[in-house]
Order: sequence, then structure tokens, then C-alpha cells
Amino acid sequence: MDLSLKGKTALVCGSSQGLGLASAIELAALGANCILTARNEESLKTAVASLSTTGGQLHRYIVSDFNNLQGVTVMAQELAAAETIHILINNSGGPAAGPILNATPQAFAEAFSAHLLCSQVLTQALVPGMIRAGYGRIINIISTSVKAPLKNLGVSTTIRWAVAGWSKVLAGELAPHDITVNNVLPGSTSTSRLQSLFNSSAAARNVSPDVIEQEWLQEIPMKRFGKSSELAAMVAFLASPAAAYITGTSTAVDGGKTPVM
Repeated sequence: MDLSLKGKTALVCGSSQGLGLASAIELAALGANCILTARNEESLKTAVASLSTTGGQLHRYIVSDFNNLQGVTVMAQELAAAETIHILINNSGGPAAGPILNATPQAFAEAFSAHLLCSQVLTQALVPGMIRAGYGRIINIISTSVKAPLKNLGVSTTIRWAVAGWSKVLAGELAPHDITVNNVLPGSTSTSRLQSLFNSSAAARNVSPDVIEQEWLQEIPMKRFGKSSELAAMVAFLASPAAAYITGTSTAVDGGKTPVM
């Protein structure tokens, strides 16, 4: 099985921590040069230093804010003009939790821009280079909510469905160029995002976050939360040559929790 990413360059969004950083670690371990991007420069410096360079990989970072679409557009265009990006990992922090009835139009608009429009401008800028290179992988880290809606995540579920639909259409358009587009759907994974969901749900119900944590655990057949590295392993596989005939998919990494096929 060919998993080597030696000579390939990956842009990993939202990669100063959590699932983005875990994905970058796995991509670098397979030999990829990684460009990390997120808002916090100090965290990015630390993240870059954690990546493997045993195969001569060169890693760097770009500070970006996905709440600033114009800034992301400029970054994408400048990056495309300077080098070829073979692998694009679209990943961004999820919208705030809460009932959909309480969500403002602005909350939907901001989430749509950060999750879908930023992915669109990055893809538009980087795909021509993938075509010229004869290698392209676009991987979107979204949510199992695209298979089954999650309680108290109204804005997130709505926007994730939009991203999944965009991804499916894109996969068909890029397939003739041997560029794959896939979604990885994290379930309850041990990250700061998960803890924030425990806290917000606990506050809404006036109970301890520990109560929420135990309730969530009981819904997972494996009776444990996922590790970031387990999600990242799927990302790395889909980025590899071994996954060349896999496109248009949405794969859950959730310990069996999602109750649909």
C-alpha cells in the first residue's frame, strides 16, 4: 500500500491545535511538507515545531482568520502563485452550540462564510496547481451531523450539510482530473471543542459538565471518546496515493455512534 506523501505539500487549515494539528502531524509523518494556518501565531509556531522532519520535510505557517473572507482569499491567491499545493485540508472551529430557533441570521451568515466560502476560495485558487501536478486531494473535516442531526447544534448542522453538498458536487467535477474530494466526520473526539460543548449543554440544563459527559459516553458503542490521532489517520489515508479511487465520500470516525448507514 502506497501511503508516502514525500514531495507533496499540504495546506492544513485550523491547524494550531485539535483535529487540524493532529492531521498535520500524520501528514508530516508520511513525508508531506505542511503549511499550517490559523489565527494564533504563537500556537502555530509551537505546532510547526512538533511536526516530523526526518525525511527532510519543510514546514511553515501562515496566520489567517477564517472570519475574514477577503483575507483568506488573498492568502489563497498568493499561495497559489508561489507554489503547488497537492493536499488541502479544510477545517475550521465549529459554530457555537444552541437551539436553531434561537440562532440569528448573522450566526448563519458568519458560519457559512467561515466554513463554505473560505473552502470555496481556497479550492478555486489551489485546484489549477493540483491539475498541473497530476495530484490533488481535498479533505473536509466536518461532522457526523451530515448523516444524523445533533442536538443543540442547529447552526453547525445546517452549515455542515451545506459543506457536504458542496463537496459532493465538487467531487464529481474534479474526478476527471484524478483529484479526490472527501469528508471526514469526527464523532465525539477529545478536544477543547468537545469540552466546550459539555459546558454549554450543562449550563443550558443547569447540571454539571460531568453529567453531560457521561450521557454522551453512553451513546457511543465503544464507550469512549475518540482520539485526535484516530481521526487524523483517516485524513492521512485519504490524502495518500492509496486512496486514489475514493472520492465523494463522507466517512464517520465516531466509535459506531452515528445510527445510520
